[in-house]
This record gives sequence, C-alpha cells and structure tokens, in this order.
Amino acid sequence: MSEHIVKAYDKELGALGRRIAEMGGIAEKMINDAMDALSGLDAELARATVATDPRLDALQREVEELAIMTIARRQPLAVDLREIVGAIRVAGDLERVGDLAKNIAKRAIKIGAEPQLTRATVGLRHMQEIASQQMKDVLDAYAARNVERAREVWARDAELDALDDSVFRDLLTFMMEDPRNISFCTHLLFCSKNIERIGDHATNIAETVHYIVTGETMPIERPRNAPGA
Repeated sequence: MSEHIVKAYDKELGALGRRIAEMGGIAEKMINDAMDALSGLDAELARATVATDPRLDALQREVEELAIMTIARRQPLAVDLREIVGAIRVAGDLERVGDLAKNIAKRAIKIGAEPQLTRATVGLRHMQEIASQQMKDVLDAYAARNVERAREVWARDAELDALDDSVFRDLLTFMMEDPRNISFCTHLLFCSKNIERIGDHATNIAETVHYIVTGETMPIERPRNAPGA
C-alpha cells in the first residue's frame, strides 16, 4: 500500500472515529437530559431531547455510508476490517441509545398532567446514573481500544439488571398503596426498562471493543446475578 493510500485510509478511519465520538457525546447528553426532564417534569427540556434524535440518526447513516465506501475502496483485512465493522456496530448501538432516551423524554411530556409521586423517581435516577457511567466508560474504552476497561463495563451489567428489578418492585408497591399512582408509575416502569436497555447497549459496545482488539467474541452468557460475576 503506497504512502498516499495509507494516508487516505487513515483519514477515512479518522472520519469514522470523529463521527462515533460525536454520536457518543450526543447519546450521553440525551440520557442525562431525558432523566432531568422526567425528574423535574420539564416538558421544554423533554422536547429539546426529542428534537436532538434526528442528528444522531443522521450520524449513524454517515458512519454506515463511510464504512461501506471504505471497505469497497480499501478491501481491508483482519484488524482493519474489524475496526470498520466495529464502527458500524457501535454507531447502531448509539443510535438505539438515542431512541431509548427519546422515549423517556416523550414519557416525561405525557406524565406532566398526572398526579405526582416524587419518591418514585429516586430509583430511576440511580439507574440512570449507573447507565450513564457505563456509557461513558465504554466509550472511553472504545476510544482507547482498552479491552480490560470494556470487560469491566460488561461485568457491571448485572448491577443495572438488579436495580431494574428493585425499581419494578417499588413501583408496584406504590401502585398498590394508592390507585391514583397507577398511571404515573406505569409510565415510570417503561422508563426503567428503557434505562436497563441502555445498559445493554453499553454492554454491546464493550463486546465490540473486545472483538476489535482480539478478533474474538465474548461469552454468550452475560453476568446476571451480581456485579463482576
């Protein structure tokens, strides 16, 4: 491969990396803003979060188009091909994270007129903080191609699953205590599941980092019982 071709190829990989970084930043902000909108019943912030999603969708399409073009032009092999396939996978996960954050924001708009139960959102906020940290850590692992850090995120998925179960039980209790809480808490149940799925996508990205660096897939069974299991 001539020096000119190598430079052009590096430039294309760099362009992919920049788009993934931008997607990661947008996705992280959408998660935080959606939860802030939900906790504070801030319809304006919720609508702004929803309005951000098309940018994430557009970036995913750009990643896919650039990746396909690069494969066609360079016909990469081994680790170079894994880098490009990995970028497509990560972009897909980040786009889905944006969709889940958007869904939470839409719930925040819908429940604005519902009877409020402030303590019902405490567990959700804790879930969001964990999911946001997982997303930050896994994106750092992707940027550094750090397999060990990616493994740590993968192992922590069980913590979010356990918290989702706890929030589910709490919300059911609130609904049994007072039927007026049923509608509000039902919306929160959907939000809880969305946050848990954001954690799943962080885990997917962790698996992609492992694949890019090692060329191997991680175990099919993810940890479920306890963090680090």
